[in-house]
Amino acid sequence: MNMIIRDAVLASITRTIATAADGISTLAACLSNDSALASSLINAVELVASRTGRVVVAGVGKSGHIGRKIAATLASTGTSSYFVHPTEASHGDLGMITGQDLLVLLSWSGETVELSNMLSYAKRFNVPIISITSNIDSVIARNSLIAITLPKVLEACPHGLAPTASAMLQLMIGDCLAIALLERRGFSAQDFKTFHPGGKLGSQLLLAHELAHAAEAVPLLPTGSPMGEAIIQMSSKGFGVVGVISVSGNLVGVITDGDLRRHMSDNFLLLTVDAVMSHRPRVIGGDMLASAALEIMQAQKITVLFLVDQQNRPTGILHIHDLLRAGVA
Repeated sequence: MNMIIRDAVLASITRTIATAADGISTLAACLSNDSALASSLINAVELVASRTGRVVVAGVGKSGHIGRKIAATLASTGTSSYFVHPTEASHGDLGMITGQDLLVLLSWSGETVELSNMLSYAKRFNVPIISITSNIDSVIARNSLIAITLPKVLEACPHGLAPTASAMLQLMIGDCLAIALLERRGFSAQDFKTFHPGGKLGSQLLLAHELAHAAEAVPLLPTGSPMGEAIIQMSSKGFGVVGVISVSGNLVGVITDGDLRRHMSDNFLLLTVDAVMSHRPRVIGGDMLASAALEIMQAQKITVLFLVDQQNRPTGILHIHDLLRAGVA
C-alpha cells in the first residue's frame, strides 16, 4: 500500500471515529436535567423495573442487530429479555409475548412497516411499548407508552445512508437502560457470575473461597508453639507459610520464608512462633473476587493470602498458583 492510499484510509478511519464521538457527545448534551430524553429514559427504567414479565426487543436491519445486543445485555445483567424478529413474529412468534411483558421497538425512522403487526398485537393485548426512534411524530413513537427520541446525527458514511453513528446511539441507549436497571436492583458481581459461568469472564468472577484450601490443609499453629513445629507445618502443607492463632482462634500472625531468614541464628529452634511471626498478616474475606485477590498479591509481591471471617478467624488459604490454574490472571 502506497503512502497516499494509506493516508486516505487512516483519514477515513479517523473521521469515522470522530463522527461517532460527536454523536455520543450530542446524545450526552440532550440529557440535561429537564430534557424530554432524560425523562423518557428515567420513565423507561421505572417501567421495566415494575413489570413482572420479560422485555421483548424487536427491530429490522441494523436496528435489529442492535436490538439483539440490547436484549443480550439486559438478560446478562438481571433483566429477563429476548429478541423477536418482526417477520417471525408475524408467523407465530407473537405467541411468545404475554400481557406481563413489554416491548422495546427499535426503528430510526419510526416508520418501519415490518413492526406494524407487533404494534397492533401490543395494542390489542395491552402490552406496553417503549420505542427508540429519531422521530417523535412517527407512527411507532406516537403509539408508544414511552417514546425515547434520539437526536438526528451525522452518519460516518459519506452518502449518509449506512447506519453508523445512529446505530451507536441506539446501542448506547440500550446500555444506559441495562446499567441503570442493574444498579437500581443492586445486581451484584455474584449475580453476574450466575449468568456468566464460563470462559475468561467466568473465571474472573470466581470468589476467593471457591479456590482456597480449607480445613486440615491450612497451616496453623497456636501461639507459644516452638519453631521446629512451624518448620514442619510449612514444609508438610506446601504453602511456605504458617499462620499463628490465639487461644480464641484469631489469626494474630504469620511466618513466611522471609521471617525464617531474618531470624536465623544458632538458637533459632529454641524460639517460639511468637518471636518470629509478622504481627500484621495480610488477609482477605472469602467473598472477595479471586481477581481482586490476585491484584493484592501482585501489588504486595506475595504468593499466599489467608482467608478470615468477620472475627478474624482463618477459614482458608489461597496460593497464587490456585488463581493461575483457574485462569484468573
